[in-house]
Amino acid sequence: MKLNTTQLKALAATASEAALAAGRVISSYTGGEVQVQHKAGGDSLASQVVTEVDEKAQAAVLEILEPSITEFDLALLTEERADDGSRFAKDYFWCIDPLDGTLPFTQGKPGYAVAIALVRSDGQPMVGAVYDPVKDRLYCAVAGQGLTLNGQIWERPAEADAGGDCLQFFVDCTFETDPGREMMKTQMEALAQRMGYAQASLEVGGGAVCNACCVLENPPAVYIKPPKPELGGGSFWDFAATACLFEEAGGSASDYAGQRLELNSHTHTFFNHCGVSFCSDKILGKRLLDSL
Repeated sequence: MKLNTTQLKALAATASEAALAAGRVISSYTGGEVQVQHKAGGDSLASQVVTEVDEKAQAAVLEILEPSITEFDLALLTEERADDGSRFAKDYFWCIDPLDGTLPFTQGKPGYAVAIALVRSDGQPMVGAVYDPVKDRLYCAVAGQGLTLNGQIWERPAEADAGGDCLQFFVDCTFETDPGREMMKTQMEALAQRMGYAQASLEVGGGAVCNACCVLENPPAVYIKPPKPELGGGSFWDFAATACLFEEAGGSASDYAGQRLELNSHTHTFFNHCGVSFCSDKILGKRLLDSL
C-alpha cells in the first residue's frame, strides 16, 4: 500500500498530537523526583538510562497512534519496547523515541524531546514530528510538503545572525565526560579551518534530536557522530524524525559516506558502523564529508 499526500498529512497531524501529549507527560515530571534505571543499549550512559517518564511518555504516544496502526496496517518500532520485526513485513512503520535525551532530563537540564517518524519500508522517512517541551517548539515535516514550526512554515535563519565565519559544532551531553574530548575538540577546530571558516565553536547539548534541531536553527552548523567499533552511535529512533525535518528544510542528513541514513536495516538499529552527519545545508554537508 502506498500512502498518498492527504494520508501522510493526516498521519503527520496524528504524530504531532502524540508528540504534544508525550510532552505534557514529560513536563509534569519536570523538577520532581524521577526514578532512574538502566537498560541494555549502546556503549554510553546516555543510551542506557531509562526512567518511568520514558514509559509513560511512550504510553501517551501509543494511545494516540494505535488507531492509525490498525487503519493503515502500520508496524511499530519504539525505543522502550522490543523490536518484533514487523517493520520488515509492512509498507510503513512508526519509529518512536518517547523521550530522547533522558540523561539531561534526569539532570534537570534542557536538551530532551519527543521524536516520532513514519518510515517507509525502504528506510525513507515520510513524516517527522519533534516536540521540545522546554522551548515549546513543535517541528513537523511531510516528505515533499515542507517543514513547519508550531504550525507556521519554517524559515531558515540567516547565517549572518549566527556568525557566518564561525562553524558551530553541536555534540551530545556525553561529550563532557568523554576522555578524548580535548582531542576531538582540536580535530573539530582543524576541520572548520580546512573548510574555510575563521573559527569553530563547540556547543555541548543534550540528546541527538535537540542537537539536530539546533543545527537547523543556527547555521552554519553541524552535528556529527563518527563511526566506531562499539555498538552505539544512536539508533533509528534518534535520527528518523529529524532526517525528515532536514530533508524538507534543505539540510543534509547522511552517513559518513554521504549516503542516506539507513533507517530499516536487518542487521541492527545502530549507526556506529557508518557514522552520522547532520548539516544545516546540503552544500555544507558535501564540504564537510569531503573534508573528513
